[in-house]
Amino acid sequence: MRDAEQTRQKILEVSADEIHHNGFTATSLSIILKRCNISKGCLYHHFENKMELGYAVFEEIYTPMFLSMWAPAVETDDPIESLCDFFENMSKEMSCDEVVCGCPLNNLCQEMSGIDEGFRLRILNMQQQLNHLIAVNLQRVASQLRDNLDFNQVAYFIVSCFHGSSSLSKSAKNKELFSKVNAELCNYIRQLKK
Repeated sequence: MRDAEQTRQKILEVSADEIHHNGFTATSLSIILKRCNISKGCLYHHFENKMELGYAVFEEIYTPMFLSMWAPAVETDDPIESLCDFFENMSKEMSCDEVVCGCPLNNLCQEMSGIDEGFRLRILNMQQQLNHLIAVNLQRVASQLRDNLDFNQVAYFIVSCFHGSSSLSKSAKNKELFSKVNAELCNYIRQLKK
């Protein structure tokens, strides 16, 4: 049983990498089979078809990775400065290759949300989880923030700007654009304070 679980996990990890670099539609199952050194039967033992594999990658790899990436930035005593540190560090640490590839989750959302209802619903669920994570933590420090903020709206705006900066820098192949947009986002976030 343990070997089967390890094989399934390897399939998910390799598939996540392939989807990140090629997109879901262009991801080749034969390349996944080759990289995992498994048979087609083994793949279909774990996943009924490519779509089911894509759903599993989204739910088990991308969503937890994405949420765990954001959680430390908002679960601090000062989520405003921590979010800004998060964006600034990402701008500094992200390689140009990562700019060209873009955010794996954002890429998959853009590619599949309009094509497949299963992906759209999973994307919506993940976005709601992220929005809740940010909004709850901003609400937690509401006494430090301007009055009458709609924390759900603020959270969606923050995430939208971040995704937008990722999409712009990917299409322009320009890391500096990512940094500049996120610097402006930090200006907005800091202005939430009283």
